[in-house]
Amino acid sequence: MASDNFVDYVKIHCTSGNGGGGSTHFRREKYIPKGGPDGGDGGRGGHVIIRGNKQLWTLLHLKFQKHIKAGHGAHGSGNLKTGSQGDDTYIEVPLGTLAKDGETGELLFEITEDGEEKIIQRGGRGGLGNNHFKSATNQTPRYAQPGESGEEGWKILELKLLADVGLVGFPNAGKSTLLSVISAAKPEIGDYPFTTLRPNLGMVSYRDHRSFVMADIPGIIEGAHAGKGLGLRFLRHIERNSLLLFMIPADADNIAKEYKILLNELKLYNPELLHKERVLAITKSDMLDEELIQSLKKEIPKIPYVFISSVAQMGLVELKDLIWKHLNSDGMA
Repeated sequence: MASDNFVDYVKIHCTSGNGGGGSTHFRREKYIPKGGPDGGDGGRGGHVIIRGNKQLWTLLHLKFQKHIKAGHGAHGSGNLKTGSQGDDTYIEVPLGTLAKDGETGELLFEITEDGEEKIIQRGGRGGLGNNHFKSATNQTPRYAQPGESGEEGWKILELKLLADVGLVGFPNAGKSTLLSVISAAKPEIGDYPFTTLRPNLGMVSYRDHRSFVMADIPGIIEGAHAGKGLGLRFLRHIERNSLLLFMIPADADNIAKEYKILLNELKLYNPELLHKERVLAITKSDMLDEELIQSLKKEIPKIPYVFISSVAQMGLVELKDLIWKHLNSDGMA
């Protein structure tokens, strides 16, 4: 089996820089032997910053980079010179990345735009020099403020795919095959459950040079919402899709029942998923004659549907038309 280059979850330890200390310097020149305080401020410690990068699709580059540190600020010096700031450290992530607190799981922020920057660990402030502490009653303060310590802690980065269409179905429902046929994506395909162990993205070309992004997500099993099978790992990605394409094979025992189970798993995981547009593709339909198709239509749920066969290239144009129509409509399916 191919190595898993799709990483959608990493836990990293981030340490920001300490602020530099303020200076306790006094002005000393040839003809001014007792000048006043002129100690400069310390420089700010470096931040650890998350930055969106539209060229990235995975968190793989962070998988083995567990400890990330920013630079320390320099101390202030005489002549009111402020110390230099510590170097900020940037962590590039794909669009759709969530940042969470590693201890509490609290959502900190989300990166959705290219070049968007958010501070995940703030550098310590630089200390004030003794120049700030002079007064009428204390003209020679011999103290300055130390710099603040930086912050450190474990953070979680979690990726949710930003795709237009998410494929929803039981293992071996034909999702990977469809994606490989109508896009340039090359997902692993086989006749056994859970061939797809990671999400795959494909760009699907449409009429007049238009296109949309489709995500092949590992198959659902009953209990997925509770973490069974690949569980929550893949349900997370479905939250971001504009349209859900349910895929049920023509040889299923009961199409309506399978659809109901799939829908229930989504509901139990996140009820808001039920507000997304939904369409249905009956896969492997090249094995059906017209009489069987008419018979199956009686048990199909009341949502827009199309009979397709990825292998026989049957119904794929109609499927893309249906998807495009619902991606660009305002109503619910």
